[in-house]
Amino acid sequence: MKTIINTNFGKILAIAIISMVTFSASAQEEETTPKFSFSGTVDAYYRANITAPNDEEWIAPGSSFAQLPGFSLGMANVIAAYEGEKVGFVADLVFGPRGTDAIFESPMYSATGDIINQLYVYWNVSDAVTLTFGNFNTFLGYEVISPAANFNYSTSYLFSYGPFSHTGLKADFDLGNDWSAMVAVMNPTDLTEFNPTGDYAVGAQLGYSGQFLNFLHSQGGFEVDYTGGFDLSDEFFLGINAAYYDNSDVEVDFAGVALYPQYAISDTFSLGLRGEYFTETDLGAIDQTDSLAGDLDVFAVTLTGSATIGNLILKPEVRLDSASEDAFIDNDLAPTGSLASVLFAAIYSF
Repeated sequence: MKTIINTNFGKILAIAIISMVTFSASAQEEETTPKFSFSGTVDAYYRANITAPNDEEWIAPGSSFAQLPGFSLGMANVIAAYEGEKVGFVADLVFGPRGTDAIFESPMYSATGDIINQLYVYWNVSDAVTLTFGNFNTFLGYEVISPAANFNYSTSYLFSYGPFSHTGLKADFDLGNDWSAMVAVMNPTDLTEFNPTGDYAVGAQLGYSGQFLNFLHSQGGFEVDYTGGFDLSDEFFLGINAAYYDNSDVEVDFAGVALYPQYAISDTFSLGLRGEYFTETDLGAIDQTDSLAGDLDVFAVTLTGSATIGNLILKPEVRLDSASEDAFIDNDLAPTGSLASVLFAAIYSF
């Protein structure tokens, strides 16, 4: 998912972002005492296939994370943040299989980069403008890397095949009356440590009252994404994610929509359903047999319970993936059109 942007254009856009916010800077005020915070999560899970064997690591839904059989590890996530009145930083480190998958094993600098999830500095230029510089998680999509911030423990196809993180410069604007905007110039998608290409990606977001329309153009590919949700009552929330991606240079595209109805049964227990339709062309996202090509569709339904005990969250989950062709494996190791699986996850936040 990469879009080629002329080098000079990337430089011009970076200069434009800075110019847009410079006029908003007010006279420097005396800094208040900075605040240092330390937070994070630890998670582990048990996963088993119902309709397929459990002695093969690769037999799992085609989405990211929570794919390992038996008792398995998620990750330890440690976030250090330093917040001043105007400036601050975030250093977000991950350790474990989920973290490794989230940052693609950092092929550029495996000795140092394979624990960095986010690493950025920011400047609150004014009450309405913030500049962020460094590596930050993506602004597209409903789901995120941290398991504590998702209702479902396993992840969607839309999340798995959109970008995870970006490195660059972004400017966030509070436009007032619940409106917001963001513009960014970044390295091409997945080049989060440095940019050997000389090309750049551009991104933008327009938000209103918790609804966000996102755009990303990176190395031949263009993605548009809608992420939002509505409180239908005090107990009932409906989340929504829809996206379309096209890269004519390599003839790969995908599209999908996911609904996230969630109902709070009590103060400590909720039920949530993710229903997702995902279609792709030559992406290889759905097929687990390595024998199919061309257009494939999948409908995945995930039912998750969420029980809170202090800082601990327990999540039992049942998932069914059903594809338009025989993209999965059954108990006889024969191709089949569906895969049913269960998992139980434990997440501790601090």
